[in-house]
Amino acid sequence: MGAKLRRKERPASAPASFASKVACWQTRHGRHDLPWQNTRDAYRIWLSEIMLQQTQVTTVIPYFHRFLARFPDIESLAAAAQDDVLTLWSGLGYYSRARNLHRAAQAVVAQHGARMPREFAELLALPGIGRSTAAAIAVFAFGARQAILDGNVKRLFARRFGIEGYPGDAKVAAALWRETERQLPSRDIESYTQGLMDLGAAVCTRSKPRCDECPVAADCVALRTNAIKKFPAPRPRKVLPQRRTQMLVLLHARQVLLEKRAPTGIWGGMWSLPEAAADADIVALCAERYGVRVAASQPMPALAHGFTHFKLDIAPQRLIVSHVAPRAAAPGVAWLSLEDALGAAIPAPVKRILMTIAAD
Repeated sequence: MGAKLRRKERPASAPASFASKVACWQTRHGRHDLPWQNTRDAYRIWLSEIMLQQTQVTTVIPYFHRFLARFPDIESLAAAAQDDVLTLWSGLGYYSRARNLHRAAQAVVAQHGARMPREFAELLALPGIGRSTAAAIAVFAFGARQAILDGNVKRLFARRFGIEGYPGDAKVAAALWRETERQLPSRDIESYTQGLMDLGAAVCTRSKPRCDECPVAADCVALRTNAIKKFPAPRPRKVLPQRRTQMLVLLHARQVLLEKRAPTGIWGGMWSLPEAAADADIVALCAERYGVRVAASQPMPALAHGFTHFKLDIAPQRLIVSHVAPRAAAPGVAWLSLEDALGAAIPAPVKRILMTIAAD
């Protein structure tokens, strides 16, 4: 008899890919009950992605609910006054997001029949929508195969694949984008994309990452080389310029004077307290600019407020007004009750100042 035939050996299964590990982890351990999940409503997904830029989920959720209650669809948002949009956004910060959201809604109504476009290039052309945000909308609303790269995902990819340097540098950003494109799976794109977000937000955190819970830790370059703190490199340190201003709390007949800011720039389009240079003669300025006579003034506790590119020291001045000329009611200037002022579209430091006044 011939030799006994040997049983055919089964080939060893291929190791799970980076994408499959992330998608599987998300299915089992990721977030599934956020208010903008479990839907293909592109409006809700778009709104959440804009709000989540540089803002934590716990902060966003109540704003998201309030915003939808007031503007349940793109048409209602597009038809709203910018003041109403900014009022609902007040306190969430980075107010250019709200202005761009409003402009984009108007563009969607005018150019796309009030329906969010499906094409990636058309999403990218809308105000306030960058490459990663457009990709997230395309993935979650339309099931498209697109790569995301928000701040948390940059950190995850830098550590896992050992991509050195500051992600804000053009060459480093390009390397990160190449890797995200390389790792894109052909299926389970929604679970994979959400998994990247969840891992970056809850596991591969900036400090004290929970590597023992990470599904891709076994292949992580940063972990293997004991260099987690090295990835990603921090923003190059530079001394932020310090600016100083006086905020004028003009009070008359239980009302406060607010002034509309320019449509662009810091707090663009919002209502704010009038400002003056730190060394200005505020009594003379108030008479000339607002037509008011100041009877008494009292300094209030100083405030410090940080922006991306500078720090602002605010010296509020409580000013009791004894006389108001008619020109103080000119366009761009309004006398409001403290209650109405606190409900207007005002920046966070202004709200803090007015709340102090209201509590007196």
